Amino acid sequence: MHLNPARMSPMKLVFAALVAAVMFISVNASAFFAAHDSPVGSWKTIDDETGETKSIVKIYEVDGKIYGRVDRLLLKPGALCDQCDGEDRNKPIEGMVVMWGMSADDGEWSGGKIFDPQKNKTYRCKIWLEDGGKKLKVRGYLGPFFRTQTWIRQ
Repeated sequence: MHLNPARMSPMKLVFAALVAAVMFISVNASAFFAAHDSPVGSWKTIDDETGETKSIVKIYEVDGKIYGRVDRLLLKPGALCDQCDGEDRNKPIEGMVVMWGMSADDGEWSGGKIFDPQKNKTYRCKIWLEDGGKKLKVRGYLGPFFRTQTWIRQ
């Protein structure tokens, strides 16, 4: 059906505009809320020991699993992973995948790992959203011990 605004009564024209506006708002609102129910996106990392903003990590999903890649280092741009072993030794930290294999589980994502290039340590990991999706809690476990950082959505 093709609508010709020139042939519509003013009341029908207002109604058609109202329907279009409601559809536009509902589509955009659902996309906004869906994006904030997921950790997918860019995050500013905050060091839990120093309080410094260290990097921007891009979290993405592949085959239902969550991964995180360092997009940008803020304190030491261009830094190499001099603490890393093997093939990652002296490779750029920017572009490095530091989180992998996380699966959704009742509002949290767990079952994966997170890597700290500065300490050359890999930890079991769990993440969850807070503050309406504006903050991401990132917890790394080593045995019964853990550290938690709060990342800020970009």
